[in-house]
Amino acid sequence: MTAPTRADAASPGDGSAFTMAFQPIVDLERREIFAHEALVRGTTGEGASEVLGRVSPQDRFAFHEACRVKAIEMATALGMQSRLSLNVMPNDVAGQEACFRTAMAAAKRCNFPVHRLMFEITEGERVDDLPGLAATFRTFKRYGFTSAIDDFGAAYAGFELLAAFQPDVVKIDMSLVRGIHQDPVRITIVKGFVATCDELGIRVIAEGVEAWDEVSVLRALGVELFQGFLLARPAIAALPTVAWDAA
Repeated sequence: MTAPTRADAASPGDGSAFTMAFQPIVDLERREIFAHEALVRGTTGEGASEVLGRVSPQDRFAFHEACRVKAIEMATALGMQSRLSLNVMPNDVAGQEACFRTAMAAAKRCNFPVHRLMFEITEGERVDDLPGLAATFRTFKRYGFTSAIDDFGAAYAGFELLAAFQPDVVKIDMSLVRGIHQDPVRITIVKGFVATCDELGIRVIAEGVEAWDEVSVLRALGVELFQGFLLARPAIAALPTVAWDAA
């Protein structure tokens, strides 16, 4: 019998269970999967907001740690060959190393290559220690994982984060993606942003794509990586099939 994992030990405070869903991020030009993002779900299909709503503030960090460990365990069991994208809150990273060390220890235990881990900083909260966050990422980049800023353009940090450290990948928030083919202003904004990322050597992901017209415009602007229901919905405890044929 195997010992309980940290994921088993750090379930939400009310004792409810959780699982993970996976959604692919795809390179349409190469017709290959760049990464799978791990998304927390309830065991009966509850969404992330409902599951996270059951976690008390004092248990938040431990729960996020547990999610990352469970995602690595499940990705290994599913035979995932792409990168595995794990969400991290900026204030869980700034000036501390625990979330990286825990994930790397889980990857080593599961024989999941550390260089295939991708850490996405979400823009869901204001960053209290931006220099500490940047320093921690720079310290751990030597292990070869991919760094990313999630939901760029949604709230808070945005360009402040980008100026502090330059990740490998930036995900454009769906608020800039949805209906972009009908909005010249958003086309101009994204065009300029993609050009900036090109100069910095950063790849751009368009998330939340739901129409091929959006994809066509974004590809013309230089975006190569895409994520959204148009290509594949998240699948609980499974790797979903990508809708390549319509590309």
